[in-house]
Amino acid sequence: MLGVYNYTVILTYIGMLTGFYGVICAMKGDIHGALVCLMVAGMCDMFDGAVASTMERTEQEKRFGVQIDSLSDLVCFGVLPAVIAFAAAGQSTASLYLAGLYLLCALIRLAWFNVDEEERQEHESGSRTVYLGLPVTTSALLLPALLELGGQLGRPVGRLAPLALLIMAAAFLTPFRLRKPQLPGKAVVLLAGAAEFAVLVTRSVL
Repeated sequence: MLGVYNYTVILTYIGMLTGFYGVICAMKGDIHGALVCLMVAGMCDMFDGAVASTMERTEQEKRFGVQIDSLSDLVCFGVLPAVIAFAAAGQSTASLYLAGLYLLCALIRLAWFNVDEEERQEHESGSRTVYLGLPVTTSALLLPALLELGGQLGRPVGRLAPLALLIMAAAFLTPFRLRKPQLPGKAVVLLAGAAEFAVLVTRSVL
């Protein structure tokens, strides 16, 4: 069989399948369920690199890991947020265009990241410390937070979701330097994500 088969890619595959299920939820009108899937996919992405680093991999396995991670990210943090916004906005024409623009920007950013990461690995070892632009994976934290905050303030989710996509899409392709969070930063992100996740799950159940 083609591909790489070891435990370093399992979490990435789980994240992608979760993202796909989130798309199905959004298509059925279950926005909260789709947002829960988005956050679960985000948690999988947060830890898949740490899992991969526990195994000594060949150059081919490393390159496969980079590619499969970005392809999974396109489903989870490109397609899924776009479908969520489109569904939340009542499948309006404007939201369709904005969702398509967001997805295009996510695709361009992920392709550029792959090129940049391969070039970086040719000249240095270890993981990167700085990102250029906003990583697409941040949508797993930002989109649920913005929609939940807007809902608490009485703002219509159907308007907030496409607007949030537009802002994130611009940030994906803007070449500002963003330092990759270290352990304390990851802990803060994880706690914030856990709080959001708890709220979303509670709302989905109710």
